[in-house]
Amino acid sequence: MIARIRLLFVLLLTVYFGSAQTECPPFWSDIVAFKNKDAATPPPQHAILFVGSSSFTKWTDVQDYFPGYTIINRGFGGSTLVDVIRYAQDIILPYQPKQVVIYCGDNDLASADSITPADVVQRFKTLYVIIRQNLPNTVVDFVSIKPSPSRARLMPKMKATNEQIQQFLKHQKHAGFINVYSAMLDSNGQPKAELFLEDQLHMKPVGYQIWQKIIRPYLVK
Repeated sequence: MIARIRLLFVLLLTVYFGSAQTECPPFWSDIVAFKNKDAATPPPQHAILFVGSSSFTKWTDVQDYFPGYTIINRGFGGSTLVDVIRYAQDIILPYQPKQVVIYCGDNDLASADSITPADVVQRFKTLYVIIRQNLPNTVVDFVSIKPSPSRARLMPKMKATNEQIQQFLKHQKHAGFINVYSAMLDSNGQPKAELFLEDQLHMKPVGYQIWQKIIRPYLVK
């Protein structure tokens, strides 16, 4: 299993870097901004790292939601698991975090109809192995892909992806699955529109308040 995941990681890097020989890879400007921020104000080691896509990027006041915990937020909007894998050496491993909380996979499924839950799960496993091999004692938690009105058609794929990642993490040490999916549905099993901004994709503070209550018990003191 691990050998297959390593091979997938190498292939992903080959495809993405090989196609951008004369250009910066996607989201490089975001990564440079993080590096500049770290150089100006070095973040603490052994903090809790939030990493992933725009649901974390837009949680700009995440530290206020979790007093008593030291949070480093390295979400970059629009990213997929492939992007987080690409930049793991830049925005995960250097911090030596005691816990990594990941929200990603939403954009993977939305990027193309050909992307299956199995594809997203395999990408997550690749990222998990990178973290685990370099940070063997770090807690790794995955926040379930959220249901949003603008991507309601993808909900069957989201649900399947969440279930498969949850099953994978059940058998891993120092790992957990954080289910925010169910709490964001109404009585008809549809995403609660009142939790979202006008784009019906990104959340209002009330949505983050739901996340806060669900995520907090998983955070490592």
